[in-house]
Amino acid sequence: MNLHLNRLVTAVTLGGIFCVFLQCNPKKAEESTTSAESIKTSDTDTIRYLSEPLITDHFTADPSAHVFDGKIYIYPSHDIPSEAQEDDTGAQYDMKDYHVYSMDSPNGTVKDHGEVLHVSDVPWAAQQMWAPDAAQKGDKYYLYFPAKDNEGIFRLGVAVADHPAGPFKPQADPIKGSFSMDPAVFEDSDGQHYIYWGGIWGGQLQKWRTGKYLSTGHSPFADEPADNEPAIAPQVAKLSGDMLEFGEKPRDILIVDQQGDPIKAGDHDRRFFEAAWVHKLGDTYYFSYSTGDTHTISYATGDNPYGPFTYQGIILEPVQGWTNHHSIVKVDNQWYIFYHDTQISGKNYLRNIKMAPLTHNADGSIQTITPMEELKN
Repeated sequence: MNLHLNRLVTAVTLGGIFCVFLQCNPKKAEESTTSAESIKTSDTDTIRYLSEPLITDHFTADPSAHVFDGKIYIYPSHDIPSEAQEDDTGAQYDMKDYHVYSMDSPNGTVKDHGEVLHVSDVPWAAQQMWAPDAAQKGDKYYLYFPAKDNEGIFRLGVAVADHPAGPFKPQADPIKGSFSMDPAVFEDSDGQHYIYWGGIWGGQLQKWRTGKYLSTGHSPFADEPADNEPAIAPQVAKLSGDMLEFGEKPRDILIVDQQGDPIKAGDHDRRFFEAAWVHKLGDTYYFSYSTGDTHTISYATGDNPYGPFTYQGIILEPVQGWTNHHSIVKVDNQWYIFYHDTQISGKNYLRNIKMAPLTHNADGSIQTITPMEELKN
């Protein structure tokens, strides 16, 4: 059963997270960049949105949400205006820093804790601070982030703080053996942390098929497998005890269909593109991800954190804008999905984060969420 917009009133009553509270007054960004208000566009005459932006004074995307110390903390990327030509390598996504946001509850005011890490703070990083994630172990908090090094190759870095809102101090070097982007950290029931990552096209995962970086062309589609071959696999590894390195050699994650056959590279409706996320309900592990050029957040399930994961369906239908990137977190007894779209700017590289309730059915499946609908005249 889909969570359609005609259920919005009920969802507001249950979750309290839509238009009423979302027009809050977050602290202004300290970095001097073009604000969201200054270029706001309106689609209210043609589109009805399920949720309104959480942040309206500047641009945010790729929200990773967690509950730390009884509060909701959100770790998004920070979109800024770019003069780069938009293309499928993602050059227009030229983010340079991270802010952290918090809410005391799903219907609370969003607090901007300001800039917690800048690319200039990271000795090895040159550009493009893309989607991050965070984790807690003991009394320390860890921010995991991708960036391109001086050779233009994406690596994963980690920075450490004493508070979930930072500021974060980066390690001098990237995680040994790391590559590609979109890190996401999952803490299992036994306290072990796993890191998931990867993204094709601009994320460069397709260039690591030999175990080393090998690029045969500048096209973002170069080095992909043939359509009838298994799709490129996202990656997973246990984290080391100190949370600063891989605790084992990275492994491929296999996503299969209902017959147990690997999803093929040509199956763009179901194959992994980027934005891995894992959550757990009961004994079931849910691996969710963006399908990229088909613009959905899909999911697959398995019985352990390494997979294989069996494709199940769509969690979030396409949003406004090209990219679709999410996180899923349980707050008290309600699950939520955090995501982004381009409601404010109408530009693919200037996005705004949102949230909505997420429902697991009795059989473990997830109800599909429709984030917007076009209004008919």
